[in-house]
Amino acid sequence: MIVRSYKTHKIKAGEDLYKILDKYLPPLNENSVVAITSKIVSITQGDIVKNDGAITKEELIKKESDYYIENDKDSEYGKIFLTRKNGLIVFTAGIDESNTDEGYVLWPKNLQEITDKIWQYLREKRNIKNLGVIVTDSGIIPVRTGVIGSCLSWCGFEAINSFVGKNDIFGRQIMFTQVSVIESLAVSAVVVIGETNEQTPLAILTDLSFVKFQDRIPTPDELNAVIFPIEKDLYGKLLTSVEWKKGGGGK
Repeated sequence: MIVRSYKTHKIKAGEDLYKILDKYLPPLNENSVVAITSKIVSITQGDIVKNDGAITKEELIKKESDYYIENDKDSEYGKIFLTRKNGLIVFTAGIDESNTDEGYVLWPKNLQEITDKIWQYLREKRNIKNLGVIVTDSGIIPVRTGVIGSCLSWCGFEAINSFVGKNDIFGRQIMFTQVSVIESLAVSAVVVIGETNEQTPLAILTDLSFVKFQDRIPTPDELNAVIFPIEKDLYGKLLTSVEWKKGGGGK
């Protein structure tokens, strides 16, 4: 796999995302995946709340999250809320203040619909058949230092490679193993895109022999399949042993 990031200007609210893609993405080859940070999708859509005191960050987190765990203590990083948003476990409902001077940047609204449209646009504009698109963010995993990439949405390829029923090198049948292709691609893209002042919110991934491209947008069943039920999750006892309060879900 080869991953290359692409530098842009400082993107502001109200800019046209498609013009940004046209300007900064190079020619696209068949069987490649375009990675786009969720932040520039949010900023160009205007998914921003001014940090002017009209609403506190704590109030905004509760409003944007689907569920949250109440937190009345400050950590060394300030007050941090563990939240659930769009089926994922994240901190602060994905709200971020870095790399923008316009306020609190929220997760993009209607993200899967936007991702599908970006995929359709790039395929037609670049006259390419086998193309994938992922929208990424950074997150953390338990008991590991540092952030890694995460996929918020995707289009144009199968999200999961299942090895159930296949044999290992000793002939033993694989019973459970599935590989998250979307998360693997997101981790690879985000480590190249960067986290600070790199100003490289776009990346292209190529040489992807493990990616199975599709000539359509994901089905509802495929979208649901990437979210594992908490009650079946290996971390389920941890996740269900605390009181989750219902948030506003972004409404």
